[in-house]
Amino acid sequence: QVQLVESGGGSVQAGGSLTLSCVVSSRTFNTYVVGWFRQSPGKERELVGAISRSGGNTHYVESIKGRFTVSRDDAKNTVYLQMNSLQPEDTAVYYCAAGVSYFKDGLYYTAPEYDYWGQGTQVTVSS
Repeated sequence: QVQLVESGGGSVQAGGSLTLSCVVSSRTFNTYVVGWFRQSPGKERELVGAISRSGGNTHYVESIKGRFTVSRDDAKNTVYLQMNSLQPEDTAVYYCAAGVSYFKDGLYYTAPEYDYWGQGTQVTVSS
């Protein structure tokens, strides 16, 4: 059974930074595309960013481009979401998700394409 565990959430003031981590318990971590999603009350879950199996291809939603960075460390089975210049509108529960991919630079953009999900970590940004 593949498990994903997020950590690193918390409360920060606007302009601050946080780094989320997602540890994936799987022997085949390098076969997964990993995405970060977020969901705030009353809104649909949205993809924030994703990284390919190779780590060489990434995708970001327009609202966070230039502020957030997704990276992966295959030696640690971990994917990171570095978040800078946080704004109150970034407040949400952040989830990581993994999906098996047969293409080293492929990405997934929608929630149904991901097979495994973490439990989420809360990020709160105050003004």
